[in-house]
Amino acid sequence: MSLDSSQLSTAHSGKTDLVCYPTSHHILFWVNTVSYILPPIMTTNGNDRTTQWKTTIIVSTSLQNHDTSRMLLAQHHRIRFSDAVKSGSIVFPQSGIAFLIINPQELPENLEEAGLFDKIKKFVTVHRNSFLLLQAPFYGKKELDIMSVIQHRFLGSNLRVLPVRNNTEIVKGMLTIAKATSKPHVDSMRDRMSLARAHIIESSSVWEMLRDIKLG
Repeated sequence: MSLDSSQLSTAHSGKTDLVCYPTSHHILFWVNTVSYILPPIMTTNGNDRTTQWKTTIIVSTSLQNHDTSRMLLAQHHRIRFSDAVKSGSIVFPQSGIAFLIINPQELPENLEEAGLFDKIKKFVTVHRNSFLLLQAPFYGKKELDIMSVIQHRFLGSNLRVLPVRNNTEIVKGMLTIAKATSKPHVDSMRDRMSLARAHIIESSSVWEMLRDIKLG
């Protein structure tokens, strides 16, 4: 049994999700709760192209002296510092996504009094595709509790929470996601996901059963 890309998009509309690993350039996606991994986007000679990709990035002035900003500048991205974006945020306008960096170790016990939820809510309201980067060198009880509370508080929203350990993971994760969602790479990613889903459907025992029932 085979389906073309348009049929696959219709058959799995709203049932496919995509996440990038911050520590690598692999793409993880789900089809009906089953996870699959796509390899990194490669050049024709097999090299990873993420480090060669350049884009425009709007960075909050609160991060002007942050190591993340220095690392992005060192990779020759076009950086614009702005007071107009939320404090602690980094926006990729060409990809239509934004990241908010939060250090859970710097937060008090009472998250409501710290204004964290209001800050995240305003961030999610402004940016349709938003990611919260929780930065901590290790995840103990406090860090895991904060991540759990945020996930439950914003369940069903467009916010995705990603734990990261250091600035290197922040930069690598942001660039991997931003590249995968920018033109023309997003078109290539859709084609690769469509091919992967076609292979999954063709090798699925459920689809085989449905085909046999229909033929019968």
